[in-house]
Order: sequence, then structure tokens, then C-alpha cells
Amino acid sequence: MDHVDPPHTGRSGENEKPWTFITNHAVVLSFLGKHPRITAREISREIGITERSVRMIINDLDNGGYISKIREGRGTRYLVDLQRPLRHKTQRDVAVKSLMAILNVKE
Repeated sequence: MDHVDPPHTGRSGENEKPWTFITNHAVVLSFLGKHPRITAREISREIGITERSVRMIINDLDNGGYISKIREGRGTRYLVDLQRPLRHKTQRDVAVKSLMAILNVKE
């Protein structure tokens, strides 16, 4: 499964620098919310960043209190704190729950 986005063409007809509206942190958080037992390797394959990057993001989310990890056998179950406020200074009055709803993650 290849998840590399094709180049985008700007108004001038030339390829644009790739960018997205949603950060890798938000995408990883949404995958953890949708698939609580997903592995870093599986997320890496799905979103097209390195497994090491996914692990660093999971560590950021854990340290920030946005997720909790529960060991289950040889795997890990991730729980997302939906009440935690978003981090950006302009969005601190918005809970993670609102972001997850936009990203189509059910409670």
C-alpha cells in the first residue's frame, strides 16, 4: 500500500512544496484513537513517516498527557484523553475531543 501523495500543482502550473493542514502529531493521535492497539510500525506504513518518527510522536503525546499506555500481553493499548486542551495558544480553549470529531474518530 503506497501512501505517498502525488505532487500538487499550484496556480502557476508548477509543483508546489508539499504541506498539509493536519500535523503528523494529529494524524498519529487520530490513529491511536481509531485503533487503540495499533503498532508504531503499522502507523508508520499508513501515514508515510518513519517508525522512529512515530515513536517520537507517541512519546511527545504521552509526555504531554494526551495519551496513556496500558500494557496488554506483548502489546500496548493507547487511551486518548479527549478532555485535554489543544496545545496551540490560539486553541487552548478547545478540547482534543473536538479535533478527534473533525478527524472522524469516534469515542
